[in-house]
Amino acid sequence: MTRIVVGSTNPVKVAATERVAGDLLGATVEGVAVDSGVPEQPRGRAETIAGAENRARRALAAGDADYGVGVEGGVAETDGTPGTWLIMWAAVTDGERLARGGGPSIRLPDDVARRVREGRELGPVLDDRVGTSDVGEGAGAAGVLTGGAVDRESALSHAVAGAFGPFVTDHYEG
Repeated sequence: MTRIVVGSTNPVKVAATERVAGDLLGATVEGVAVDSGVPEQPRGRAETIAGAENRARRALAAGDADYGVGVEGGVAETDGTPGTWLIMWAAVTDGERLARGGGPSIRLPDDVARRVREGRELGPVLDDRVGTSDVGEGAGAAGVLTGGAVDRESALSHAVAGAFGPFVTDHYEG
């Protein structure tokens, strides 16, 4: 059986990977705590992707697995598009190849974006704004900001599925 290790013990990140890996590979999935190598609140696309890549490599190195998966959420500004955005990236490695996939991007409300630009982390800012605790271990910012239409697990599963693409199809060869 295929074994996958996710570079996080966050239950939402593990569940997002199980959602994809179960369908694609019939795999077993477990989470392991690893350092992302980036700040707790990644800023910008490059830093967010680097966090996902670091988590994937470190997860694979941490255990006897076929694949290491890294999932990272961050915030970024995009040239030509107003606002600050929630972004999600995943990386998958088998030790030889490394592939990446992105999830949805969701614009942050201006007051939330301002507080994040001032140096605060998105999760606690949203917890404060909507009166919750640990929003990142539940519906996540994606769920809060879409009125529940997209929750964090489904948003992250799209990033994970994109990162697994080169491993489960032959469309990337040649």
